[in-house]
Amino acid sequence: MKTMTSLLHRASCGIIIGLVVANGAHAQVSTINSAVVNPRAFNDIPGATLTTVATYPSVISFNEQNVSQAGGFANRDRWSFSNNGGTSAYAFANNDYFQVSMSLTLTGSPISPRKEAGFLLSTIGGDGQFIVNTDGHEIVAFGGPLPFYAFPSTFNSGDTITLGMNYFMDTATGLRSIVYSANGVNSPTLALSNLEQGIIDGSSLGGYFQIVNDPNNPLNSGSAAFGSISIVPEPSVFALLSLGILPLGFALRRRRATSR
Repeated sequence: MKTMTSLLHRASCGIIIGLVVANGAHAQVSTINSAVVNPRAFNDIPGATLTTVATYPSVISFNEQNVSQAGGFANRDRWSFSNNGGTSAYAFANNDYFQVSMSLTLTGSPISPRKEAGFLLSTIGGDGQFIVNTDGHEIVAFGGPLPFYAFPSTFNSGDTITLGMNYFMDTATGLRSIVYSANGVNSPTLALSNLEQGIIDGSSLGGYFQIVNDPNNPLNSGSAAFGSISIVPEPSVFALLSLGILPLGFALRRRRATSR
């Protein structure tokens, strides 16, 4: 009995240690404490008027007025998560599993040409976006390592929507996967299918607002407000412990007590 109990105890401890080691990398997400704000990441219409508010995590907002000139594609304003007080963007690793969410209010005046905003995952393999837009009324994810998914096209200019992403290791498939959410409605679990099978080391994550130039409308304007910004480590390891391993440890302690 003692030998069997000892073996089970060591197995339980081994599983716990293995899970902690396997999931240790994403604990670094808990150090995120700020945001880097980068107005005019694209500055094709420099004469437009930009107003920025940056009070992470309560609100980051960009307001672009009079985005109109003879040439140029768009202005883009962005922000990225940081863990050093906003000095530099946090560099996500492949196993940096996380849950992230924010409320977003995107407004276009007029709604066309396009105003868009949402999450931006920047990698060496290209940008991944989970966004809404004013003219197509889309709620859609695409690009870079992010798997494509489209929610019903129900977004309208001025709406406030809560967007979220859960990046995790799917134990059923052994693949790094993501679940998108929009106003509490979840996508299916979608595996990342890029060569690295997941987020590429060194990636940055945050949000952006983009407004397309309208040479025929001097009043072309828009804004995006990102609020209630939250990012935490993806808690699957703790869920596994609570569902299976902790009860095992508790049972072993009870068996020891009754065998004395």
